[in-house]
Amino acid sequence: MFATSVTPDHRPHAVVIGSGFGGLAAAIRLGARGYRVTVLERLDQPGGRAYVHRDDGFVFDAGPTVITAPFLFEELWTLCGRDMADDIDLRPVTPFYRVRFDDGRVFDYTGDAEAMKREIARFEPGDVKGYEDFFAQSEAIFKVGFEQLAHVPFSHWRDMARIVPEMVKLQSYRTVYGLVSKYIRDPRLRQVFSFHPLLVGGNPFATTSIYTLIAFLERKWGVHFPMGGTGALVKGLVDLIEGQGNEVWLNTAVKQIRVEGGRATGVLLEDGTTLDADVVVSNADSGTTYRHLVPAEHRTHWTDTKVERARYSMSLFVWYFGTNRKYDDIAHHTILLGPRYEGLLDDIFENKVLSQDFSLYLHRPTATDPSMAPEGCDGFYVLSPVPHLESGTDWRATAEPYRRSIEAYLERTVMPGLRDSIVTSRLLTPIDFRDRLSSLKGAAFGMEPVLTQSAYFRPHNASEDVKGLYLVGAGTHPGAGLPGVLSSARVLDQVVPDAERVVRAAAR
Repeated sequence: MFATSVTPDHRPHAVVIGSGFGGLAAAIRLGARGYRVTVLERLDQPGGRAYVHRDDGFVFDAGPTVITAPFLFEELWTLCGRDMADDIDLRPVTPFYRVRFDDGRVFDYTGDAEAMKREIARFEPGDVKGYEDFFAQSEAIFKVGFEQLAHVPFSHWRDMARIVPEMVKLQSYRTVYGLVSKYIRDPRLRQVFSFHPLLVGGNPFATTSIYTLIAFLERKWGVHFPMGGTGALVKGLVDLIEGQGNEVWLNTAVKQIRVEGGRATGVLLEDGTTLDADVVVSNADSGTTYRHLVPAEHRTHWTDTKVERARYSMSLFVWYFGTNRKYDDIAHHTILLGPRYEGLLDDIFENKVLSQDFSLYLHRPTATDPSMAPEGCDGFYVLSPVPHLESGTDWRATAEPYRRSIEAYLERTVMPGLRDSIVTSRLLTPIDFRDRLSSLKGAAFGMEPVLTQSAYFRPHNASEDVKGLYLVGAGTHPGAGLPGVLSSARVLDQVVPDAERVVRAAAR
């Protein structure tokens, strides 16, 4: 157990499966509403994808690194009568991203409107006006897609029908790349303003243009990094849960969600233990939740066939490494675009083949927090979007050659002398997403965020199949990314009954 035991009481019991950001946020919100909460985590530390590796004096955040919309975290501290700033030192990051094209040219993506116009003018002066128009459209989409829709459930068809006219007006039928191309002519700038869906598991050429709201969201709240890494946020959230008198159990794997009379009544653990619950919240991958945790006889909506036929996001190949020297020219967040854009994305999402070329995200947390590496050293992770496991790639044989090709590319482009500087190294492949993180097909972000798998068409926050079962995280509404998973927990405030109501119902 991660937390101290609490004396059993008469509060209704909520079991939360998984301690990713969605699960931790859900636990805090339920605790604030009067529930006794037990969070169950199968790994040996909390965080889910936000696991922390500590190797040879280096600290590696395994998962999310781009912190936006910090107010969603601040709300959780406020619910506990605390001030987040007392526990978390959140620093702004600038540029938000440094985008490097295959020809070596660089675009610094920031939250400064005038600086952005100057950057655009260096590539295509004629696109400055187009960018202003695109950004105005991003703001309009944000005001509907985020402010009005991200925090509400889509439990009924009428909820979807109500927003269709507004979505048509905002051109949500377009893809992200399609909407960007309406305003931006330069092919390089089209890449700059359309790569964001990749951060939430989507293909810019297929993801609904609703996701262009990210451009405005980042300008409005900035991009941040917590000192001590993302793991500091995880620890802060666990401390809040403990402060509510609730618990996080580690090394605790759930085998099955127990269902009686169409209602979730608790969970069966892998060791044979049963836990009774009034409410069950799954922060596990939504595909895994239905395919492997809810028995098939209790599912008429999310049948095995429907779960398997859904479209799933790409997976990721991640290499974590530390160097015995500093690379001061590397920004905190760097996007390295390869020679192909649409063709590479087609290979990843449609053809499901592992290409010889790649585009990369390079994370250097030591640019902001040098304490995440030994003195005089730098810590990194580099991420390559790759097909999920339906590609048939033998990652046990492919991982090391693929890593070497990435190493050679980085050494040739932005990190001279890299090979001889590496002092620690570890890999995460699609197999790890399946086996360690319980992601169906090794998909890193759950179901792909296409229009036909958004809002009402995504697995609902209140299960369509089982009463008393609720979903949070990347695989439910509104979707992946930290703002998305934190918003999914916010939705529970509207669909999970208040604790007092549960107590009254049980007393009848």
